[in-house]
Amino acid sequence: MQLAAELAPEEQVRANFYALLARLFYAPPDQDLLGALAAADEIVAEGEDSPLALAWRHLTRAAAGLEEATVRYEYDSVFVGTGKAAVSPYAGAYLRQSAMENPLVVLRNFLAAHGLARHDSVHEPEDHVAALSDVMRHLIAEQHRDFDLQREFFMRFLWPAAPGFCTAAIAAERTDFYKAVAQFARSFFELEHAAFDMH
Repeated sequence: MQLAAELAPEEQVRANFYALLARLFYAPPDQDLLGALAAADEIVAEGEDSPLALAWRHLTRAAAGLEEATVRYEYDSVFVGTGKAAVSPYAGAYLRQSAMENPLVVLRNFLAAHGLARHDSVHEPEDHVAALSDVMRHLIAEQHRDFDLQREFFMRFLWPAAPGFCTAAIAAERTDFYKAVAQFARSFFELEHAAFDMH
C-alpha cells in the first residue's frame, strides 16, 4: 500500500488497468470481480465519449448480471479450447517470425536484465498477454521504472502483438464478455501507444 501511495494518481490508474487486464486474460473472473466491474465508476478524466471511456462503460455493463460459470465457459472455449485455442493469448502468435532471433528468448533476456522471471509455479510462456500486462504493472507500480524503460518494454514486446490479439478476441464467434474485455484492452493499449509515441 505504501508503494501505491507514492505513485502519481495517473500512474496508479495505469497500473490498475494493466493489473485488471492481466487478471482477466490470465483466468476468467470470479463472481466478486464481476460484481466489482459491474459496480465500477465511469471514466470521466478522458471525457465521457472518449474511446477508452466508452469501452470501459461497455465492459462494466457486460459484467452486470453475469454468472461466473458462464464466463469461465467462454474463457475456456476461446483461449484454452481442446487442441488449438480459437484465440491464442500468446504474443508470438501475432508476430512475424524472424530467422535472426527468437522473440521469446529476447523477452526472457530483457526480463532477466531487469530482475524479473517467470515464477516456478507458472507453466505458460512469458509472452502470454496477461504476463506482458503484469510486467507493465510491475514496472510502473513496484519497480517505479522511468518512462523510457516502460516505453521500451511496451513497444518491443506488448504493442507488436496487442492489435492482432485484441482484433482476434473481438472477432471470435464465442466471445461475449471477452469481446468487451478486448475492446477495452485495445482502447487502453492504443492510448498507451499514443502516449509513448509522443515522447
